[in-house]
Amino acid sequence: MSGIMLMLLGRAAGGAGPSVVTVSFTASGSWTCPTGVTEVEYLCIAGGGGAGGVSGDASGGGGAGGFRTGTGVSVSAGTTYTITVGAGGAGGAGGANNDGVQGSSSSIVGGSSSPFQSPGIVSAGGGFGGGGSGGGSNTRNGGNGGSGGGASNTPATAGSGNTPSVSPSQGNNGGTVYGGGGGSGGAGTSTGFDGANNGGSGTASSISGSSVNYAGGGCSGGSQGNTFGGGNGEYGVGSGNNTAGTANRGGGGGGAWNGGSNAGKAGGSGIVILKYTIPGTTGLAIFNASGSWQCPTGVTSVEYLVVAGGGGGGKEGGGGGAGGFRTGTGFSVTAGTTYTITVGGGGGGATAYPNAGVNGSNSIFSTITSAGGGGGGTTPSPATGQNGGSGGGQGSSGTGGGGGTGNTPSVSPSQGNNGGNTSGAGNYTSGGGGGASAAGASGTNSPNAGGNGGAGTASSISGSSVTYAGGGGGAGGASTPTTPGTGGAGGGGNAGVSGGGNGSAATANTGGGGGGSTTVAPSYPGYNGGNGGSGIVIIKWS
Repeated sequence: MSGIMLMLLGRAAGGAGPSVVTVSFTASGSWTCPTGVTEVEYLCIAGGGGAGGVSGDASGGGGAGGFRTGTGVSVSAGTTYTITVGAGGAGGAGGANNDGVQGSSSSIVGGSSSPFQSPGIVSAGGGFGGGGSGGGSNTRNGGNGGSGGGASNTPATAGSGNTPSVSPSQGNNGGTVYGGGGGSGGAGTSTGFDGANNGGSGTASSISGSSVNYAGGGCSGGSQGNTFGGGNGEYGVGSGNNTAGTANRGGGGGGAWNGGSNAGKAGGSGIVILKYTIPGTTGLAIFNASGSWQCPTGVTSVEYLVVAGGGGGGKEGGGGGAGGFRTGTGFSVTAGTTYTITVGGGGGGATAYPNAGVNGSNSIFSTITSAGGGGGGTTPSPATGQNGGSGGGQGSSGTGGGGGTGNTPSVSPSQGNNGGNTSGAGNYTSGGGGGASAAGASGTNSPNAGGNGGAGTASSISGSSVTYAGGGGGAGGASTPTTPGTGGAGGGGNAGVSGGGNGSAATANTGGGGGGSTTVAPSYPGYNGGNGGSGIVIIKWS
């Protein structure tokens, strides 16, 4: 799922003017170049490296993820570009010689012109910090990467930055001798045990609209002086006060220190940001994840669509309920005001008895809140579906409670529908999750079938008809043959296959509910419910 922030900054008097748009990806996704856009500015930050763990010594800090930026890069309208956002590397476990893990790369790839043409712009993950063990032959090198990881004790070698080599450089070397990780703006320092071995400095960018420091190296164990998104090292015997790199800033993780088997901390995840200008046309802002929108001059009302995250499917259970679906026209806004946009994530599928699937999270625009979908119920009884924008389906062996209640909390027009019920004694099939347009179907004994998810609702606000907020399918019975419930139109996930299987995840950015898992007697293996789909917010004006 991509993190998107669209900010429209201008409108000419008497008509729509150019719109400056900033798109922030906090997780992998894709970007389709809008009509009229010919060039972009970009920032591409990889995940930071994890710091090493220790056993009675100090470990090296993780290196920052590679930092790459550019302006005036040619793009082609209608072309879809693949965006990859790297994860931070894990910290090394407590104990001797446990290095951290290198961060993952971030990239922008697509089109037929340089530099985005394959292999595209690639920022390398930060190098890992070396694990500490008390000196001697067991000292550990720092890893190479976008910026290098710090080494532990001498004679270990620090990791090299700008690996692989690009121009301009994407990072710097780590420090030696209990060294800090390298950063995009400077190398990690190394002044010896108990020294101020800070991570290398990061680099500030204002592409997002405000100045933010990215890609700072992690401090080694015994040092706490990082201000660029890298983690601080542990300071104080056994204190455990070292910190991870800041999420979506690509900082390296903080090292561990003397005083036992202490773990290093993880690097921070990366981020990709694109900034471009759309020529004056009818305004449309599509948020696949949370962000903000500044109302242009002259705009007094908008059309909106707000869909919340769908609920997760139950384990041997009901389908997840769809996220609440709310839409309207003529909604009053104030020119120059910046509105916070919240896009709800999908709820996780159930992974353990007797826990229900997790409810989805709310989506919000101004005073409009759509409620997350209810999680699907899980065996054993009562296996009640959870309430939400649409309710989750009841799990297979439930004897009471039923499917979850939709349109919770109540709004008008209704934002969703109820989940379906179990078939009860016999084949014990599960109910489907409710959808925006219809309730989830109840499971049946004859035929032996799980309930289908309720149908979602179509919207053309984006310029084409898309159906959102379908409920997840309910699990079939434990005896075979059985028919698993199908997800409702609008991204709902299907239930696990006959003979036993995990529920399918709902489609991202539809608010669909996850499918329930299906199990088979007598083994009842541990299949899990599918995750709910993330929501979406769309604002349109003219």
